[in-house]
Amino acid sequence: MSKSTYPSSDESGTNRRLLKATLLILTLFGASFHAHAQNGMLRGYVTDASDAEPLQGVNVILTAADGSFQGASTDFEGLYVITPITPGRYVVRAQYIGYRTFTDTLDIAAEITSLNMSLEFETLDLEEVIVVGEREGAGAAGVIAGLQTVRPQDIDLIPAPDVSGDLVNYLTTLPGVVSVGDQGGQFFVRGGEPTQNLVLIDGILLFQPFHLVGFYSAFPSSIINVVEVYAGGFGAKFGGRLSSVISVATRNGNKRRFEGDISVAPFVSAVRLEGPIIPGRVSFLLSGRMSVIDQGIEKLISEPVPYAFSDQFGKIHANLTSNSQLSFTGIQTYDRGTIDPLAAEEGNDQSDQIIWRNQAFGVRYLLLPTALPVQAEILLSNSRVENTFGKETNPARTSKASQFSFATNLTHFMGSADLRWGIYLNAIELQSRLGGAFQNISDEEEFVTEVGGYFETELGTSSNFRFQPGIRIASFPSVGVSFVEPRVRLIYEIGIHRFSAAGGMYHQEVIGLADRRDAGDVFTAWTNSPKGEVPEALHAIVGYQIRMGSALRFAMEGYYKKLSNLSIAEWTAFPRFTTKFQSADGTVIGYDARLEITAGPFYGFLNYGYSEVEYVAGDASIQFWFGSSDIAFSPPHDRRHQVNAVGTLRFEGFHFSIRWQYGSGLPFSEALGFDEFILMDGPTDMFEESGLTRVLYGEPYRGRLPDYHRLDVSLDKTFSLVSGTKLTLQAGLTNAYNRKNLFYVDLFTLRQLNQLPLIPSFGLKFEF
Repeated sequence: MSKSTYPSSDESGTNRRLLKATLLILTLFGASFHAHAQNGMLRGYVTDASDAEPLQGVNVILTAADGSFQGASTDFEGLYVITPITPGRYVVRAQYIGYRTFTDTLDIAAEITSLNMSLEFETLDLEEVIVVGEREGAGAAGVIAGLQTVRPQDIDLIPAPDVSGDLVNYLTTLPGVVSVGDQGGQFFVRGGEPTQNLVLIDGILLFQPFHLVGFYSAFPSSIINVVEVYAGGFGAKFGGRLSSVISVATRNGNKRRFEGDISVAPFVSAVRLEGPIIPGRVSFLLSGRMSVIDQGIEKLISEPVPYAFSDQFGKIHANLTSNSQLSFTGIQTYDRGTIDPLAAEEGNDQSDQIIWRNQAFGVRYLLLPTALPVQAEILLSNSRVENTFGKETNPARTSKASQFSFATNLTHFMGSADLRWGIYLNAIELQSRLGGAFQNISDEEEFVTEVGGYFETELGTSSNFRFQPGIRIASFPSVGVSFVEPRVRLIYEIGIHRFSAAGGMYHQEVIGLADRRDAGDVFTAWTNSPKGEVPEALHAIVGYQIRMGSALRFAMEGYYKKLSNLSIAEWTAFPRFTTKFQSADGTVIGYDARLEITAGPFYGFLNYGYSEVEYVAGDASIQFWFGSSDIAFSPPHDRRHQVNAVGTLRFEGFHFSIRWQYGSGLPFSEALGFDEFILMDGPTDMFEESGLTRVLYGEPYRGRLPDYHRLDVSLDKTFSLVSGTKLTLQAGLTNAYNRKNLFYVDLFTLRQLNQLPLIPSFGLKFEF
């Protein structure tokens, strides 16, 4: 019988929903065009006059003859939009702390007026500033319904074994982020797996953003403009992942003059260079880092650290016209490390290694049409990752994934409510050669296509209340499934209090599989959902924030995630690596508390996070092991308690910073004993076959590793030299009191390997 070509009921329902959403968008467009026909709009970009980089958080104020005013704050692109405006004459001011106020007089008609502004640096204190808006999620206690905004200045406050900052050092201070420590490159956000995090750089997917050495990611602070971290409850623009979104927007590069820096530290050497290609219009930014562990850190601590890594980043940005921009971004990373640290400790060059390579590049076009109240963004990108395990010349397992993406995003400015919508297409290729380690997933090549669109807006009865509903429609024609994912965010402000909430549905068709039973296993196989059931998550977040004067701010959030159709390692007695995967459901519940202090030259924050993660697995084999058809357990990233305390002090030109972190013990599976096992998969001579050694485990993850805690300190000072050059000297201690934190346990020998010991660091950076 031939297969019917008529759409299924699910597909028909999805098509109807798409049609309704399109009609709604067109209706709202018509209403907005009618409104703008009677009123005016002022928009443009605000940049730093010294380098033409966009300035975020600038207050642009439009004052009428009667003294009334309206305004807006710039976003991370430096874009501001003020609408609707009654036609007439106005005084426009752009104010930003540390810069001279820009002032001009404009006649606004019932049309779109564009005004780009460049602000010059000012050393004197500004006059009184009218604060119209505040950048959401800024500061350690600025979290709003799961959203945290991170700036390079925030990153540079955190002690690190390097003279330059790295995004990962700030991420690990967030109370909902669990890392495996100094080694491994695995990060879990509010109960999610590492491959459930969506990481973007200038809108481009990066499959593996973290290096094997836990102090480094692909994002040095010198290339970052701003980072948005959604620990959950992210909006309809983002999809394809269950847990979180880390969206990195990079700097454009200096369009006025050439500049750069060179730095040396025990872990890495780095270089950055940027400058104009066409002064004032086109710029470039280049950055590269390479590990020097064998020449640096290994000599300082006199023990092997079997890791090597590097990353390279490049970007070209062009202002094509006053209303359009074009950029090209490329990044690649490389990591190599010994999967069995105990073998490396013994100097075994034949030990298995984990290697991964990332490559990603993309084109981004940004346009403000002259006659339309719209911002249009077009993105084209390609991302690749290759992950291998085994001998470097002949790996036992390999996994490759690549994704070509096209997306167009539009923001329609309507004054009290902006409409944001877009469409996207992702073409994904997955290749696996797993060498029998995952027997129910054969060596294969898969092609997955994802298409869809989203729509979200912002509604509010007043300036203090914002309601942001959205909907995302994701369709996978290659596997014949479609999903409608509602999303919502609420923000209510009254005086010094701010209340927020967020939630939504999320699906992830392409997943990463790993066997978390073995602490040393960071190999990830990217594949389509092996059980034919797409993993799903439901998020719910509520938050409260209070600002107690200018010195103190306190925030607290509670969150809940319900996870369904997960694919996890099947529970068997085979040691090291699994042979099959089974389905599981999960729940995550927790809360965060954050206190931020600013007092003159001192800045600090204290974070506490509580989280409880539980999986319930069901499989036919479970009954043979435990006597029931399913079993509940805490996965190995279930860290119940987490504390981070950070303090920084500036004095006499010095910058001193200190950080203490604590994490309660992670779950692990205890080994009760060993036996010899003969696999009866064919004719077997019981007298000749000696069998395989098998670990006899207890129930999954019933044990807890020791608590983790560490103190890091750093002191640096910058000296101004001739012709604008600078020299920064840095000294610090990582794990200052030499805590022996456990990293790895060999279940056969019960030998253990600790995290990195006390590490003195000395860094030097020359800026020109």
